[in-house]
Amino acid sequence: MKKSTVNINSVEANLSRQHYIVAGSFAKLLNLISELVKFKITALVSFTTGLGYILATNKLGFTLFWVIGGIFLLAAASSVLNHWQERDTDALMDRTKYRPIPSGRIEPKFALYISMFLLFSGSVLLITTTNLTALLVGLFTFLWYNGVYTPLKRKTAFAIIPGALVGALPPVAGWAAAGGNILDSRIIIIAAYFFIWQIPHFWLLLILYGNDYEKGGFPTLNKIFSELQLKRITFNWLIVNVLTAMLIPMFIYINYTVSYALLFIISAWMIWVSVKFVRSNAERKNIIKTFIAINFYTLLLISILSIDKLLKVFF
Repeated sequence: MKKSTVNINSVEANLSRQHYIVAGSFAKLLNLISELVKFKITALVSFTTGLGYILATNKLGFTLFWVIGGIFLLAAASSVLNHWQERDTDALMDRTKYRPIPSGRIEPKFALYISMFLLFSGSVLLITTTNLTALLVGLFTFLWYNGVYTPLKRKTAFAIIPGALVGALPPVAGWAAAGGNILDSRIIIIAAYFFIWQIPHFWLLLILYGNDYEKGGFPTLNKIFSELQLKRITFNWLIVNVLTAMLIPMFIYINYTVSYALLFIISAWMIWVSVKFVRSNAERKNIIKTFIAINFYTLLLISILSIDKLLKVFF
């Protein structure tokens, strides 16, 4: 009886160890995939796609989820391909040397296969559930990011300006999926906001990691402008970004007074944050606070516009 008990305990212990090994391996796999697809950035792309769809329609259906899913897959494919394209420079920079490919956690060829699979899956999902225009916008965004912006970063420190088009197009894809005209002024102002937002978003990173980008062989604005000049330029873009957001009600009808109030409040807050940034010293914590703030401001803007429209649709 004693021997049997020992054997049972031994089996249970082995099963427990195997459970932890499997659970740990699965967690590592999820973390690897999250890094490859740059999940946080890709998720934000999905939110902006959803915003474009919501603003273009007076009724909601499953097409909203299809276009979000399709653009998410295309954005994920673009991110994985970017890992593959910049694997050599990533290995040179402290900020990126632990990414999946330079750290050796995944073979470059396998990452390329994953990118192609995601690209194919996203394209099929969009063409079968939305429309050709949404697919073409998504594919153009993919090609612009990986075929134009990524190589252009090696050529000029101002690559982010044409590259910002990548951030402007996902809401256009959502708008198109809902049957909207992509030349409509309403979606153009939304696209303009996300185009402008990309620039201070990147330049804040540049102030933080300028030396690291130089290690990777990228031309940087740090070599062209002084730290103070770069802060002032970034401040101007931050303010233009907020002013663009405040122009949105001139093009898109806002249904509720509280939405106007919230838009004004968050814009005043973002201007205050921007002024604090340009007046502060260049300590890392001040730059990070501003970087977080501009992203949070964008999430709040998306939420206000989406909820304002959804409440009108449902009520």
